[in-house]
Amino acid sequence: MLSERRLEVLRAIVQDYVGTEEPVGSKALTERHRLGVSPATVRNDMAALEDEGYIAQPHTSAGRIPTDKGYRLFVDKLAGVKPMTAPERRAIQNFLDGAVDLDDVVGRTVRLLAQLTRQVAVVQYPSLTRSTVRHVELLSLAPARVMLVLITDTGRVEQRMIDCPAPFGETSLADLRARLNSRVAGRRFADVPQLVQDLPDAFEAEDRGTVATVLSTLLETLVEETEERLMIGGTANLTRFGHDFPLTIRPVLEALEEQVVLLKLLGEAGDSSMTVRIGHENAYEGLNSTSVVSVGYGSGDEAVAKLGVVGPTRMDYPGTMGAVRAVARYVGQILAES
Repeated sequence: MLSERRLEVLRAIVQDYVGTEEPVGSKALTERHRLGVSPATVRNDMAALEDEGYIAQPHTSAGRIPTDKGYRLFVDKLAGVKPMTAPERRAIQNFLDGAVDLDDVVGRTVRLLAQLTRQVAVVQYPSLTRSTVRHVELLSLAPARVMLVLITDTGRVEQRMIDCPAPFGETSLADLRARLNSRVAGRRFADVPQLVQDLPDAFEAEDRGTVATVLSTLLETLVEETEERLMIGGTANLTRFGHDFPLTIRPVLEALEEQVVLLKLLGEAGDSSMTVRIGHENAYEGLNSTSVVSVGYGSGDEAVAKLGVVGPTRMDYPGTMGAVRAVARYVGQILAES
């Protein structure tokens, strides 16, 4: 265990390195921070931190910089989440409140996160596997043609055209709509197949084929839309950090193009807690020089998806964590009210 004083020295090194982009020396530390000890004591503390792998010396004559292990300890023990100011919170709310549909919500969230953090923003669309049905609408377009509209609790809207095996009257359509919603509204997608399996039996023999066709289309829609979707923005922000990537920025860009990699980075959506993965904690080799800050968002207590940012390990962790958490909270509110 590190002493409180050495923890303070580590905190100061991280803060100075993130702010100045320059390796930090003992003289600069004693001048900028009230550590209450002599430069010689700070040098001894820095030597001990280096021996234990929390900081490193990039060049023989240079100061020290934090390692992945040092950043990890900083995040776990020293970095609180920096709260957003009242003007920042209002700006977030005003920007997101103007969204007209789910695609617009996700698009605005990506742009906002990228602007607030000046990192790469990644937002996962709400997963239908964790969503519930808000309403199923059935509209008659012709005697034997129906449009099915599926609306989820997260504001997602899916439409399908159905060619029925026989004409289906307005009265029968209204009956099917009512019966269907009484069974599935407010229920999880995973429960729907079992809830509707005997529904055709409630109709006259000549209508059962059409009811079965409508139900088949509904179930296909649930299956089709379970694939995870992401939106990414702010990739150009990485060019500001060229010197933070030891060799080249290319592996990072290649990793960001792999949706499967990004989904793994964000983590399981059911978990709403804040996650910070630093450097080599990221399993994908191309992202070993980056950190990922992510958190779940949703319209209730359970997260339906994740959002977060990817940036260099030399990151303003308290500010980034605060921005990610605040944006997730507002997106959750919008979904709850939509």
